[in-house]
This record gives sequence, C-alpha cells and structure tokens, in this order.
Amino acid sequence: MKQQSRLRRLLGLKEKNAEKETNDLSIDYPETEVSSTSSGIASHESSVDEDEFHDDVYADVRDRMEELSARDRSRYASHSESHTEEELKLPVFAAYTTYLGYAVLILCGHIRDLFANIFGHGRYLRRKTPYSSDNLQVFAPLLKSWENFYTRRLYHRIQDCFNRPIASSPGASIQVLERVSDNGTKTLELLGTLDDLDTDKQREEYEKSPHFVKVSQDRVARNCLNLGSYNYLGFADDWNITCKAEVVRSMEDLPISNSSPRNEYGTTHLHREVEELVARFLGKEDALCLNMGFNTNCTTIPALVQRGDLIISDELNHTSIVNGARASGAAIRIFRHNDSKHLEGILREAIVMGRPRTRRPWNKILVIVEGIYSMEGEYCDLANVVRVCKKYGAYVYLDEAHSIGAMGPTGRGCSEYCGVDTSDIDIMMGTFTKSFGGMGGYIAASKDVISFLRKSCAGSSYHNSLSPVVCQQVISSFKVRIIFYGLS
Repeated sequence: MKQQSRLRRLLGLKEKNAEKETNDLSIDYPETEVSSTSSGIASHESSVDEDEFHDDVYADVRDRMEELSARDRSRYASHSESHTEEELKLPVFAAYTTYLGYAVLILCGHIRDLFANIFGHGRYLRRKTPYSSDNLQVFAPLLKSWENFYTRRLYHRIQDCFNRPIASSPGASIQVLERVSDNGTKTLELLGTLDDLDTDKQREEYEKSPHFVKVSQDRVARNCLNLGSYNYLGFADDWNITCKAEVVRSMEDLPISNSSPRNEYGTTHLHREVEELVARFLGKEDALCLNMGFNTNCTTIPALVQRGDLIISDELNHTSIVNGARASGAAIRIFRHNDSKHLEGILREAIVMGRPRTRRPWNKILVIVEGIYSMEGEYCDLANVVRVCKKYGAYVYLDEAHSIGAMGPTGRGCSEYCGVDTSDIDIMMGTFTKSFGGMGGYIAASKDVISFLRKSCAGSSYHNSLSPVVCQQVISSFKVRIIFYGLS
C-alpha cells in the first residue's frame, strides 16, 4: 500500500514483506501534505535514526493504525473519500449485561437495607450522632434517597477503582500508592510501609510482585501503565529536561498565585507573553488565557450569546459546552454528529422561521463544534462545517481542547489538519492541559472580541488569574515546539 510504505519510511520502520491485504480499509488513499499526529516526525525524516524505531512497541497494530490514519486524512483533510457518519450503536449483549449488573446491585442493596432495618445492624444504618444537623426531625436531608443509596450500595463497592493517589509524575508509567480497607471498601486508607501489614506472608506477596515499588518514606506503591492522563506530547516524562529550569526560575520574581482576577492585579508580563504566543501560533489577532479549561467554555459562551441568540451544537459536544450554552439563556438546537447536511437544514429553518412565536430574526447564530471529540476520539469534519456556516452567515466556535498541539503538521490543531484557514473560524478555544503540560485555557479571536471578553467574561473578571508558574510552563513548552518544528 503506497500510503503505508510512505509512513513506514518516515517513521523509520523496516519494510515488511508484501502481504495480501484482506482488511476492507486496505485501499490506496491519495497522498496529501496534511498528515496525522505523527506528522511532526514526518517533517523531520532526515534527522530520524532508523534504528530508533526498530523495536516498535506498536508493531502488532502498526499497520492497522496507519490504515485508519490514512482513512481519516482522506475523509477530513483532503476530502477525497466521501463518507457518511454512522450512528454509534451499543451492542445488545453489552447493553443487557450492563443493565443486568446494575439490576443485581440495586436488588442486593435493597435486600441489605431491609435486613439492616429489621435486625438493627448494618454498615450504613443511621445512628445517633452529636451533630444537631443529623436530626432529620429538624433538618431536611442533604441527599435524596437515591443519591444516598447509589453511594452506599453501588459506588462504595467499586470506589477502589477511582481517586487513586499517585506518587510520581503522570508520565507513560505511573506509580500508584496502595490503599487498603477493613470495612468492605466503605473507607480506604493508604497502606503506608510494608511494616503496616499484618503478616509476613502479606509482605512477601507484595515484594514478589513485579509491579511493587517503594517511593518516598518507603511507602508501598505499584508501577502502572498510565492510560488516564492528558500527557499527549510527553512533557510529564521529560519535564526536568525541557521546562524545569525556566519554570523554577520564574518563581524568583513572581508568586505562585496573584490572588486576584485579571482585571485587577492578576496580570503579569508572562500572561501577556502567553496570549501573544497563542495568538501568533493560531494566526489570530489576540487571545485571552483563563485559569481553567472547563470554565473557559462555561464562562465564555454566556458572554458571547444571550437571550435572542441561537446556539447550534454538535450532539457529542463536551459537558463544559453544554453547561455554558444552558447558562447563556440562548435558544439551543442540536445537530447530528458531524452531519453537515443536518446542520445546514437547521440553519435554513432558523433563518426562515426565526424565533418561536414572534418570528423575529435571531440576533446571532453560533455553531459550536470540537476539533477532537473527547469521549469518542473522533475528528470534526471542520471543512464542511465552516463551509455551511459561511454560506448562511453563522459564527463558528471551535473547541480544540484535545486537538491543539497534537494535531496537524505543526501542532496547530484541527484547523491545520483539515486545511481550514483560522480566519474562517471566529472563536478558537483550547486548553493548556493536554499538550502543554500545564493547566487553564484560552480564547483566540479578533481584537474586538477579546477586548469584549476581558470585560464581560466571568472567568476573566471574577476568577483568580492563571498562575504565573503555569504561564511559564506554557511558554517553555511553546519554545520546545518552536525548536522542534523550526517555526519562527
């Protein structure tokens, strides 16, 4: 396969013997300059050591990965392959077994509650406490009966899977502290050292485990493969080499927190530098950085639209977008995921019919999509979305929380990957959490829009500003990216 051979050569992998392709995706996709997330490596093929990739950890699935990558580029970047989005369907077996598991847990939970009330003994039986607020004859319960039941009988049984404390940087491998429970996982406590175990047999079992490791103060931890962090470009793995010196140096002059919003005393020269870097990187006039990625959507969308406006949102958009849209007071319409024809139909109807009852035209229409949909991992068909929005005069709001930095030949996100000029995207949102090793989010747009948001966005006016230390982390990660890609 031509595309496969090209990617193998760029990645420095040995060519395999020609085999008959049996997969239905094994077709010759056309060449395109816009590459996948591995395009950063591709742009530096001359500097790649061919022996470096011989021991490929993805060797068993490399062919499949390259085929899927080529298919996606053909669909979303070059648009040489027509496609229709298939409805995501849950297998019947998975659905029934999931519901069956919940049914068994709920039934057993009610039976346990029944016997606890009859015999007056149980882990969750309410007992008298010295706190007056626990007197339900005077105070209303804080939790509804179902919320309380779910926590007691469902969540507590599996809570050891969540909230795992770690003792290392969130790199490719991660050290997770061991926790123990003596009451059926109702409560969990850190194990501490091996001396805290009851028997020598337990200590021996831990020491013989291939994943056993001791961390600071001889605490017991477990080496695990990290599949739960946003460490897209590996800054958590090599932070000591790439960013540590500048980040630590920034604390000599500036505090950890400015303890003030941006509009008061929360702006430093590092904040200005981050915003200038983001704006230049994305080809926009100006940018605004905020303290939290989730709140960037939650506070920016209500500032941009209000009652009398219309939001048209992809059905798979993130919860932060949903919360921001609901808080705005604007009318909301949903279009099928990546279905530009359905989007066009909704736009036509909105323009022709106007607002409900009055039929007055909408003040403005804002279409909101994501570059990469975080829960499904699917790309946005951005080129067609922008084409439809330009045709009908709707504004485009692009959430690039998961695509900025890790998508496109130079990491400029979904717009670069899909070949869409950023001037055709009115509002560009992203976060510094995934590909920059930091936290917070940004909005990039025209100077007029950013100037308006600085005054009207609650995240800028009322929320504590982004930590100067995090600003320096973002700046340092930008420098690494600029050096790697040879950007000016």
